[in-house]
Amino acid sequence: MGNRSLKIGKHIIEKPIVQGGMGVGVSWDSLAGNVSKEGGLGVISAVGTGYYEDKKYASKLVAGRPLDVLGFYSKEGFDAIIKNARKICGDKPLAANILYAINDYERVVRDACESGIDIIITGAGLPTNMPEFTEGYPDVALVPIVSSAKALKIICKRWQKRYNRLPDAVVLEGPKSGGHQGFTYEQCAMEENQLENLVRPVVEEAALWGDIPVIAAGGIWDKNDIDEMMALGASGVQMGTRFIATHECDAHDNFKKVLLDAKKEDIQLFSSPVGYPAQGIRTNLTLLVEKREGPAIKCISNCVAPCNRGEEAKEVGYCIADRLSDAYNGNLETGLFFSGTNGYRVDKIISVKELMDKLVNGE
Repeated sequence: MGNRSLKIGKHIIEKPIVQGGMGVGVSWDSLAGNVSKEGGLGVISAVGTGYYEDKKYASKLVAGRPLDVLGFYSKEGFDAIIKNARKICGDKPLAANILYAINDYERVVRDACESGIDIIITGAGLPTNMPEFTEGYPDVALVPIVSSAKALKIICKRWQKRYNRLPDAVVLEGPKSGGHQGFTYEQCAMEENQLENLVRPVVEEAALWGDIPVIAAGGIWDKNDIDEMMALGASGVQMGTRFIATHECDAHDNFKKVLLDAKKEDIQLFSSPVGYPAQGIRTNLTLLVEKREGPAIKCISNCVAPCNRGEEAKEVGYCIADRLSDAYNGNLETGLFFSGTNGYRVDKIISVKELMDKLVNGE
């Protein structure tokens, strides 16, 4: 890896390692702030900010949960998380991950800009109109997440034609990542969709638009993996799951324990109300859902557009907002715990500083 830095728009990240955005509450101020402080790019998840600091920023609660879009994606909660992360990392680059599939995407992007975020990363759909919402903030770098060269081409064409701008970088996510996939179940298993086979075509496509940096993601574990991605032409990597196993990670200790206890066969794909398969750890909840005995679905938070106010949640058997926030609160009975396919390799909790050192210099 050498001393390669990663440039995203006007922002220089000293070490070409982006920490994946993980919600609800897995990557908030403590994790993101410390990753940026250590020279990587810390990424704050915009999901469920109404739960931050014991829900004090949620305007209204129903059954102890933030009500509707304004409560679940709390502007005040998001602002507090960003400000608190800044206290840790100072003026080093700091990013936010904002899913395209959420309700109020436009507003949440503006909230991030107003709170002084440097970089916005967006996946869960093709963000063809993303530049519209950052008008007036020319220094905010825009990074879409794609799963193919074709997707990147569509975004570049649209952005250039409509807004006369291009992505400042692109995250290429393969099917070994935790959380939602950009593939169907069948596509996740196909050889041509494995990350090592996607990097070159996406790097070639990115080169046609003026060398957009490609950040490879999904199943990257150690320095060897990083070196391999760099050799294929990636400018950096994004890693989520390994950062859960840090002292500074905002996730509940029970979440970290679920990851520590997970075996290889416990990490699986399952259906999600978002409409994409999601990767996580088999737990009590997934067993309940399989038997159609999961917790009641009430759609209090109205979190993602594709769920159609709880219709899709009823189809798949659980509400994703409630279950992810239960995981954030450490509820082992009803929590949903996302992990990449390599999560079972976690064997101890270390500091962000130590993890960054391992990733740069080897184990």
